[in-house]
Amino acid sequence: MKILGLTGSVGMGKSTAAAMLRCMGVPVYDADAAVHRMMGKGGIAVAAVETAFPGVVKDGAVDRVALGKRVFGKDAAMKRLEAIIHPLVRRDEDGFLQRMRRRRTKLVVMDVPLLFESGRQKRYDATIVVMAPEFLQRARVLARPGMTPARLAAIKARQMPDAEKRRRADIIVPSGLGRAVTWRYLCHALRLLGGRSAVR
Repeated sequence: MKILGLTGSVGMGKSTAAAMLRCMGVPVYDADAAVHRMMGKGGIAVAAVETAFPGVVKDGAVDRVALGKRVFGKDAAMKRLEAIIHPLVRRDEDGFLQRMRRRRTKLVVMDVPLLFESGRQKRYDATIVVMAPEFLQRARVLARPGMTPARLAAIKARQMPDAEKRRRADIIVPSGLGRAVTWRYLCHALRLLGGRSAVR
């Protein structure tokens, strides 16, 4: 089974690319969705997060706004949270890959926001980086509810510079030239990295 890593800085269009890949029939693992599930009501991370950050759990789920206020821009607190979440995500990811192997799936995509920052690219056969011009990235992110220029700057400070991600990528997919162009680049990436015949 071929395993492709998909990543991109905030606002670069990674989620759109992941949705397109699903439309093509490629199984996509969403690391962000896994974290939301783990911190949702009854999630496996809830108790550990509450122990580390008392008061952030409400009605059996982690209040992400309250947690964000405790960890955002605070390196020690962020590392404490990552020490809880990252091993759980790896275990969840391994379970996904095992299921795909049992189904004899030939190609899967792992949608991981901090792929290079966490060193996860070592686990995959190849990587795809989604990118867009900086002005478009900024416009997309600042249009999100509650986003400010300062918050965007803090998010970007935690991420590897986009130029470095592009340098490390096996394939670069643009998302600022229209959806049709992004689709064509993704099709080309699958042909190069996995072969269209790998898509089920």
